[in-house]
Amino acid sequence: MQLSVIIVNFNVKYFLEQCLCSVIKACNNIDAEIFVVDNNSTDGSKEFLTPKFPSVNFIFNTDNTGFAKANNQALAKAKGDYILFLNPDTIVPEDCFEKCIRFFQSQTNAGALGIHMIDGTGKFLKESKRSFPSPLTSLYKLSGLTKLFPHSKTFSKYHLGNLSEHENHEVDVLAGAFMMIPKKVLDTTGSFDETFFMYGEDVDLSYRIQKASYKNYYFAESTIIHFKGESTKKGSLNYVRLFYNAMSLFVKKHYSGSRAGVFNFLIQTGIFLRATLTVIGKFLQKIGLPLLDAGIIFMSFWLIKYLWNTYIRKEVNYSPNMLIIAFPVFTIIFLIASYYSGLYDKGYKQSQLNRSTILSALVLLSCYALLPESIRFSRGILVFGIVMAFIVMSLLRRLFIEWNLLNRIDDDNGYRQTIIVAAENDFKTVTEIMHNAGMTEKVLGRIDNNLTSSSKALGSLQQINHLIKMYPVKEIIFCEDILSFKEIIAAVQQLPAGMLNKFHASGSSSIIGSDNKNASGKYVSINNKYTIADAVNKRNKNLLDVIAAVVFILSFPVHLVLQKKPLQFFKNTFSVLFRKKTWIGYALLPNNKLPPIKKGILTSTALPQRVNDLPEESLLLSDEWYATYYSAATDLKKIVRGYKYLCF
Repeated sequence: MQLSVIIVNFNVKYFLEQCLCSVIKACNNIDAEIFVVDNNSTDGSKEFLTPKFPSVNFIFNTDNTGFAKANNQALAKAKGDYILFLNPDTIVPEDCFEKCIRFFQSQTNAGALGIHMIDGTGKFLKESKRSFPSPLTSLYKLSGLTKLFPHSKTFSKYHLGNLSEHENHEVDVLAGAFMMIPKKVLDTTGSFDETFFMYGEDVDLSYRIQKASYKNYYFAESTIIHFKGESTKKGSLNYVRLFYNAMSLFVKKHYSGSRAGVFNFLIQTGIFLRATLTVIGKFLQKIGLPLLDAGIIFMSFWLIKYLWNTYIRKEVNYSPNMLIIAFPVFTIIFLIASYYSGLYDKGYKQSQLNRSTILSALVLLSCYALLPESIRFSRGILVFGIVMAFIVMSLLRRLFIEWNLLNRIDDDNGYRQTIIVAAENDFKTVTEIMHNAGMTEKVLGRIDNNLTSSSKALGSLQQINHLIKMYPVKEIIFCEDILSFKEIIAAVQQLPAGMLNKFHASGSSSIIGSDNKNASGKYVSINNKYTIADAVNKRNKNLLDVIAAVVFILSFPVHLVLQKKPLQFFKNTFSVLFRKKTWIGYALLPNNKLPPIKKGILTSTALPQRVNDLPEESLLLSDEWYATYYSAATDLKKIVRGYKYLCF
């Protein structure tokens, strides 16, 4: 047995599906075995993956044992001369393993091998090659000097920025995302130290391999994609705690004396700084950002009023009611509109700020137009105050994004066209997956190298950059039926900066990608996406429930006449008002496959449950459609259509 591939999985089944498709192809010409250790995933990984990959050796743990221990579980069963520890959110080219093994055979004292890694956008991942952590390298990293001098041998020592990413090098530390080690070396040094739950175990093992007089190599002759950010979520306090505790454990284990003291001080400083930034970021998202916006709006109006009164309309004495009534009213309207447009949800979209500002401005200016002439003030102050507040809020959010206090989400609008690189079969599969996710309208067409007179393709792969310029293309989905994994990885690196990519292996049921190295990976599958689970839609559904209930109560005389059972109607109305029920719910209860919602007065068919006489399969499809394409307008239509049944 030449090679044993070991992968640890935790709740990333769609990424692992694509990974295994590529790993199996890379094992075609070598004698290899594949192990997947699942750390008690809750996303249905076992049921999803086991029938798809019968040749893979699965180990399913009953609890999350940590990265190191899970790897060691599979290592105890491995028979290969070489062991590859591989992350589940990776894609490898077909000749990758053969090249790595040949490199080992050409080096007499190679102890471990890492590889040239890129993220989902084709950008090189600096952690592909690293030096051991030290007090100075930590100081340079914490102070920002590493970022200022990315190619300096001194300041960028941690990521070895002075060494070319395109050449093989002897290095100190290899990334645990792809770490190939001869079994005989692991027999000498031991495997991952299980006291490291997550993070730091690769640094520790690299250190022990060097201490055993072996060399660690960065191998640049093959490239893999690592959707960094999906296996582990990096924007949390838990990540900060785990990462820096791992570094502290490494220092205690391998350093001593004053050097260890200095290093631990820097680590604790790092924990404090990162934790502080994380807390600030969360505060801004949850509470601080709305308060900050309110302050910006109020101050913008006050400043515009001052400038207007000082330089433009000096002769006018504006009423203090402007500050007491008009400005706070606009602020409140803006915050409500922002809340329901999702501006304060996780991630930031410029379109949400645009929408909130426009809606608030229209409401305020409409109200102003209805005011009696005697209490009106200047419309110019309102307009310029709104514009100034919008500009300041936009600029401030850009700064927060630059300082990593906010995550930016690309606006997912109709102008973001998608091109699919695929032959006809995979093109049909991918468009079906996108249709189930409600994304069909984004597909512009496909690219196929096998162009014929009857072909409906937009062009060939060689024309892709021309097509990107010609059409508003923002995303490309690469399918493996016309390109090998190796060709896909090469193509990604040649695309213009800012292009988003996704990937689909033939025979798989998902599409995966990641917009950058720090963002969580994204996937589109046959089973997603249920828009009813979106935070914005949840709020809008609740808001519509309450508004409809209030309208029904205020117009009660009408319903006393129109409803057959008015007492039951108002009982249902108050049940919805007090959040015990919703106007529209699922037809089949319980429905554990769909996002949970309250029991409905009506169901997704616009009929009450007791009146539904459709087959169970039809009811299930109705619920699926309702959850997938939900909008508040859908509920409103069903309430109107099923009005006579609201008394059931």
